[in-house]
Amino acid sequence: MSDAQPLPIHPDLEQYRTLAKDFQRACRSKDAAEFQKCAGRWLESLARARGLEITDRVREQIERESGRVEQRWLKLQPADRRQRCLLADAQLFVAREHGFASWPKFANHIEQLNTPASAVARFEMAADAIISGDTVTLSRLLRDDPRLVGARSTREHRSTLLHYVSANGIEDYRQKTPPNIVAITRLLLDAGADVNATSEAYGGGSTTLGLVATSVHPEAAGAQIELLQLLLDRGALIHAQGAAGNGHPAVKGSLANGQGAAARFLASRGAPLDLEEAAGVGRLDLVKKYFGDGTLTNGGTREQLESGFLYACGYGRVEVVRFLLERGIDPNITTRQGQTALHWVAYGPHVEVAQLLLRHGANIDVKDQLGRTPLDWAEQSLASATDPEDVTRARQLVELLHGNARL
Repeated sequence: MSDAQPLPIHPDLEQYRTLAKDFQRACRSKDAAEFQKCAGRWLESLARARGLEITDRVREQIERESGRVEQRWLKLQPADRRQRCLLADAQLFVAREHGFASWPKFANHIEQLNTPASAVARFEMAADAIISGDTVTLSRLLRDDPRLVGARSTREHRSTLLHYVSANGIEDYRQKTPPNIVAITRLLLDAGADVNATSEAYGGGSTTLGLVATSVHPEAAGAQIELLQLLLDRGALIHAQGAAGNGHPAVKGSLANGQGAAARFLASRGAPLDLEEAAGVGRLDLVKKYFGDGTLTNGGTREQLESGFLYACGYGRVEVVRFLLERGIDPNITTRQGQTALHWVAYGPHVEVAQLLLRHGANIDVKDQLGRTPLDWAEQSLASATDPEDVTRARQLVELLHGNARL
């Protein structure tokens, strides 16, 4: 969903038929780089249509994205069809690039967009009003057509308008959070939006609560917690198993997406927690309940324990980390990407957790799959930090790891 490219205000279906033919020709070209060149020309035209000045920086972005477009083309084509370069495949690819499951659905969407009174056109106008914070337009649209609040996008994610307030799981160019997003959300709820409606984003079952909890955009805008509280006040289910997508409940999804504050907030509002989630939000009282006489109890699993330990390190849950280390957890457990707990402390960064890990034998020289050590991660954290407190802690972590590194 996040890869969906924007459409112009009045899209021309013939232009997209031509684009599909261009991709087909590029596929058949003897020049191996032609497909990426074709994608670059298309992306540049989209940028110009959006009023962007084509600077050197924009060109670099277009070049990177055109490479990703080519990779998506190759992924869409089964190996036995890549050399056939069918027009039908190229048309499907164009549709998928705009977030649609098929060419007929894409073509119908364009036809409807060019009919201002159509349900599709009204939905698209409302979605734009949400992400721009235009309460006047949104109110008018909802008043003129009360059914609009329950309508769904014709794109693959099938989201309702309420899902758009999360800036998550929808089109990338619409992943924005206006300053008045809480008022926008309240307007939709007052108009009758189903607070527990699910979207097909991230495998289906995603709710607005789960999408807000896992979204960086409302968090960056300082509205995430207020949004979550409003949704809960209006009846959002805090325990829905797949609320965050990919079959994950909201707390687990929040932890996995770097949204520690949202995870703790939902836990404080009564979200059920397994061992992994309890460790990740710092609920030592609950973590202790999963430990019996040297064995895990109450349904706790080794997988939950190790994942929870990594989250506790990454989110700086010092007391949980200390408890688990004292119970014998290996400080050098490794993710599939080769990351250890000492890598994860750089996320905070969390100096006290790093000190605990080092005292319990954490390996400071281990490299992840990209060849980076915990010190490399800490130096990257220092380079990107902007908040004065983060800069101080990152510098302390770099000094700690550098002082313990093997020369």
